[in-house]
Amino acid sequence: CWEVRKQNSSEWCRFIRSNPDCRMDGGFLDYLNGVFCVFPPRLLPLAVTLYALWLLYLFIILGVTAEKFFCPNLSAISTNLKLSHNVAAFSLTCPLHGVTFLAFGNGAPDVFSAVVAFSDPRTAGLAIGAIFGAGVFVTTVVAGGIALVKPFTAASRPFLRDVIFYMLAVFLTFMVLYFGRIRLGEALGYLGLYVFYVVTVVLCTWIHRRQRGDGTAPPGPWEPEMPTDSEEPEPSGTNNSDYGEEYRPLLPSQETSLRILTTALSPLDYRKWRRKPWYWRLFKAFRVPVELVLLLTVPVVDPDKDDRNWKRPLNCLHILTSPLLCILTLKSGAYGLYQIQGIFPVWGLVTLVGSVLAIIIFITTSNEEPPKYHCVFAFLGFLASAMWINAAATELVNILRTLGIIFQLSNTVLGLTLLAWGNSIGDTFSDLTMARQGYPRMAFSACFGGIIFNILVGVGLGCLLQMSSSQPLVKLEPDSLLVWVLAGALGLSLVFSFVSVPAQCFQLGKAYGVCLIAYYLVFLCVALLTEFRVIHLSTS
Repeated sequence: CWEVRKQNSSEWCRFIRSNPDCRMDGGFLDYLNGVFCVFPPRLLPLAVTLYALWLLYLFIILGVTAEKFFCPNLSAISTNLKLSHNVAAFSLTCPLHGVTFLAFGNGAPDVFSAVVAFSDPRTAGLAIGAIFGAGVFVTTVVAGGIALVKPFTAASRPFLRDVIFYMLAVFLTFMVLYFGRIRLGEALGYLGLYVFYVVTVVLCTWIHRRQRGDGTAPPGPWEPEMPTDSEEPEPSGTNNSDYGEEYRPLLPSQETSLRILTTALSPLDYRKWRRKPWYWRLFKAFRVPVELVLLLTVPVVDPDKDDRNWKRPLNCLHILTSPLLCILTLKSGAYGLYQIQGIFPVWGLVTLVGSVLAIIIFITTSNEEPPKYHCVFAFLGFLASAMWINAAATELVNILRTLGIIFQLSNTVLGLTLLAWGNSIGDTFSDLTMARQGYPRMAFSACFGGIIFNILVGVGLGCLLQMSSSQPLVKLEPDSLLVWVLAGALGLSLVFSFVSVPAQCFQLGKAYGVCLIAYYLVFLCVALLTEFRVIHLSTS
C-alpha cells in the first residue's frame, strides 16, 4: 500500500480501493479511503491536519477512560474480591494490588494498543515500536526528569529487582525478533514471567514485613515514602470534586430521580470552572463531550463513598447502554448488526432485554440505598470501559498506519514516537507531579515497575490472541534496522541505570537526570537518521 504515493494523484483512489493491502480490517472509519478518495489531492494537507487533531483527541479518550472509569472500577473489583488493599496500604514497592490491578489500569492503553496492533501483521511494527519506545522514554526522560525535579535516594532492592526483570523481558523480546516468530510456548513464557514477577513482589512484601516485625516503622532506604492519611492525594473517580461532590449539602435531602440523573450526568462543576485558569478550562472543554458519553455508558462503583456512587436512574440506564456499547464496539459492530435467523438484529434483542432489566431494577430499588448486587455494576463498568479503550486503540492504530503511508514512514518509527509518547504522557505528568509533592522514590519505582507489565502482557497476550490451532505462531520479522536500534537502545539504557545507580550508592541527582535525557535525545536522533536511511547497513 506504500506504493500509493508513487502513483499519479488521479490514480490514488483507484489504487487504494483495488489493493487488498490497503484494506482496513478493523475500526469504524476507513482513513485511507477518506484521505485518498474523499479529499481531493490539493486538500491533502487539510486531511492530514484533521487526522492529527483526531489522533490527539483519541489520546484524550484513552486517558479519560482509563483514569476516571477503567481504574476506579478495577479498584472496586479488587475491593469486592478482597484483593490486598491492605497489602497495598502497607508498602508501595511490593503490593499485589499494585502489580496486578493497578498495573493493568495504568497500562491499559498500552496493552490494548499492542493487542490491536498485533492483530494485523501490517501493524505489528507499531506494537514493537510503541512498547520499546515507551520503555526507552519512561526509563530515560521520565526517570531523568524525576531526578532533576527532586534529587533523592532510590529504593535499592525494588529497583534492582525491577530492572533485572525488565532486562529479562527485553532479552526475551530480542530473541523473538532475532528468530522472527513467536510460538505458543514463548507467548505463554511472557505471561509466565509476569506471574513469576508478581510472586516475587508478593514474596518481597512478606519477607520485608517479617523483618520489620509486622510493624509500621518509618520506611528504610530501600522503601519509598508512604503518604499519610493527611497527605493522601485526592482520589480520582468519576464523581469526585470535578463533578461537584465538594459542594454536596451537609444535611441529606430527598432528591427526585430526574435531579439525580441530571446531576450525575453533569461533567462540569461551575464553581470550580470559575476559579480555574484558562488552560484548564480549554482542556476541560475538549474533555466534556468524552466524559458525557462515558458517563452515559459506563457505570462506576466507588467503595469509599457511603452510597458507593449508587445513582439509581443513571445505573438503570447503564443496564441498557453498557451492553449496547459492548456489542456495537466488538468487531466494529459486526456482532451487534448480525440478524438472528435473518430477521431480528442482535442489538434489538439486547435493547429489549436491557430495557426489561432496567425497569425491574428501577422498581425494586430506591434512590437512597444501593442494592446488595451493586458490585455487579463494577464488572459491567470494567467491561464497558475496556470496550471503549479497545475501540479507541483500534482507531489509533489505523490512523497511525494511514499517516505512515501518507508520509512514507515505517510503523516502527510511528510506534516509538507518536504512539509511545501518547501512551506515556499521562504517566509522565503523574510521576513528575508525585516527585514534586515529595515522593520521588515512589515515582521512580513506578518508572521501572509499570512498564514490565506493558512489555510482558502486551507482547504475550497480544501474540497469544492471534494464534489458532491451525497456526500456533505469530511472525515478528523486523522490517528494518530501526527495530534493532530500538531494542539495543532500550537494553543499553537499562544496563546504564543498572550499573550507574548502585555506583552512586543509589543517590540520584541532577547529573544522572541530565545524562538520561541526553541519552534519549541522542537515541531519537539516531532512530530518525536510521529511518531516513542516513544511517544504514552496507550491502557490499
